[in-house]
Amino acid sequence: MADDAPTARQGGWLPYLLLAPSLIFLGALFFVPLVETLAIAFTNGQGWGMGNFARMVGDLNFSDALLNTFSIVLVVVPLQLALALGMAMMLRHLHRGRDIVLWIWSIPLGISDLAAGLVWLAILNDQGYLNSLLFRLGLIAGPQAWLTYETPTALFAAIVFAEIWRATAIVLVIVVAGVQLLPREYGEAADVFGASPWRRFIRITLPLLKPSIQTALILRTVLAFEMFALVISLGGRNFPVLVSEAYQWQYGNQDTGVAAAYAVVVMLISLAATLLYLRLLRTPREQQT
Repeated sequence: MADDAPTARQGGWLPYLLLAPSLIFLGALFFVPLVETLAIAFTNGQGWGMGNFARMVGDLNFSDALLNTFSIVLVVVPLQLALALGMAMMLRHLHRGRDIVLWIWSIPLGISDLAAGLVWLAILNDQGYLNSLLFRLGLIAGPQAWLTYETPTALFAAIVFAEIWRATAIVLVIVVAGVQLLPREYGEAADVFGASPWRRFIRITLPLLKPSIQTALILRTVLAFEMFALVISLGGRNFPVLVSEAYQWQYGNQDTGVAAAYAVVVMLISLAATLLYLRLLRTPREQQT
């Protein structure tokens, strides 16, 4: 018994020792910058206050940036989830070449936001591949502008389409991982009782995929609120979003306080969305605890 006591004490400390490097990493690269950003956001020339937030709200582009950011999130995230679910179901029924198809669909994961934006800019600008193709087909008489302030609908559609192409694979990988863990017994029981494929999907697959869907939605929504490089590449200042306005105030206007205020707003919105998903998509085990 005497020998077991030191072993138990060592085993009690071991998890904390193993977690220490990651905690130090988070503290140095996340919590310290977070506290510093909060301090900058709530500090102005007269001391502590909401002056930076008041200037942010008074910015001419703030309402447009807020509206554009939420518009992208509300359109892109549901479409990406629906596409990822459909693609995952297709992969589930493939018997040959499944890994190759998944690899092809996952290629956009290896492309950065900026690179993806430049690729779609080359396609959609006035002298881009799309206009060249339409001109050769006789569908347009000359260069058509798609990415200007005079064509806001086309610009928004281009950003949405490019973001769906670039980031749907993030949701797909998470959903596919969840699909692989689904018990086959439920599907076999549904076949015995004559359930249609759609009914099996609604009644069995979706409820069992709830933890994966929750994770995918949290990750994708947070990243969507932080969109920057792709939007700047395609829209520039014609399509302001919250993060691009933070960048503009930091480097264009040389005002760190308002830039930090924008960053805090993005963080709070992302945190609120995360808490909403955690509450709406709780699993029964989570509810019991």
